[in-house]
Amino acid sequence: MPTPTPNQTSVSQSADTAQTLTSPLRCLVGALISGAMAFALYLLTSSIAQSFAAKPVTSTNPLTINIAVAVRTLVTGVSTLATGVFGLVTIGLVALAIQIMVQRLTKKSA
Repeated sequence: MPTPTPNQTSVSQSADTAQTLTSPLRCLVGALISGAMAFALYLLTSSIAQSFAAKPVTSTNPLTINIAVAVRTLVTGVSTLATGVFGLVTIGLVALAIQIMVQRLTKKSA
C-alpha cells in the first residue's frame, strides 16, 4: 500500500473541511448577500428599462433602428437574466439552510 503524497493528503483534508463548513448561518449570510445583489440588479434593470423607454430612437434609417432595438433588448435581457439568477440563488440558499436545520434536528431526535 503506497503512502499518500502530501498533495493527496491536503486535497482529501480540504474536501472533508468543505463538507463540514456548510451551516445554516453560512447559507443565510450568502442568501442575504445574493438577495441584496438581486435587489440592486432589479433596481438597475428598472432604471435601464425606464431610460430606454424615455428616449426613443430618432432615425429614419431602418438598419439603425434595428441595431438600436437589438442593443436595447440585449442590455435589458442581460440585466434581467442577472437579476433572475441572483434571485434563484437566494431562494436556493434559503432552502438549503432550511434543509440543513431539518436534517440536524432529525439527527438529534433520532
